Order: sequence, then structure tokens, then C-alpha cells
Amino acid sequence: MSDIIEWVLEMAINPGQMPNVQPLLDEMVAATKADEPGALHYEYYLNADRTRCTVLERYADNAAIMVHLGNFGAKFAERFLAAFTPVRFTVYGPADATVRGALAGFGATHQDRIAGFSR
Repeated sequence: MSDIIEWVLEMAINPGQMPNVQPLLDEMVAATKADEPGALHYEYYLNADRTRCTVLERYADNAAIMVHLGNFGAKFAERFLAAFTPVRFTVYGPADATVRGALAGFGATHQDRIAGFSR
């Protein structure tokens, strides 16, 4: 089985924060792409009425997630949590106890892979 871990995080955009969303996400995407080779997929989506945002993330392994979370905490967490409220957070794959603990504060639930493949 693969070491890849991915998640879907659905968030409500907090009142009055929409003007801050795009600049914040642009900065986060650029930093993640430049500084985190273990981040394999990192895309944000916005619903039609601009009240919900979803991010799809995929990481090579638990270590790559911890690098991402370290960067997120140091650079973006305060602004991110001012802009968004997590609604649903599902993590897929072999997240270890360290990752599970780090994501617990965001209300993450976990599902373990039981079959399949990735190309």
C-alpha cells in the first residue's frame, strides 16, 4: 500500500472575510509549491455563492504533512482561521498518531485505505 495521505477540508468563509480569501490562498499556494516537495496536490475550490471553500490536499507521507503543518502554523494559521471555519475535514490514508494529533484540533476524521491503486 501507498504512504500517500490526502484530505478534503470543507470550510465556511467567515463573514466579511471574502476580500481576504484570494490573496491569502495565492500566498499559501505559492509557498507550498515552492517549499514543500512532499505536497503532491494542493487545490482550492469556491462554491457559486462564495460562502464555502474546499481544499483538496495530497502528501507523499506523514513527514510531508508535518512539514506542511509547520509552515502553515508559522506563516498562515492566524489569517486562515480568521477567514475560514472548518465544516468537514476527512483524512484518507495511513496518517500516523503524530499527524492525527496535529489535525485533531480541526475536527479531522480519518478513513483507512482498504483497497485500490494510484497511478
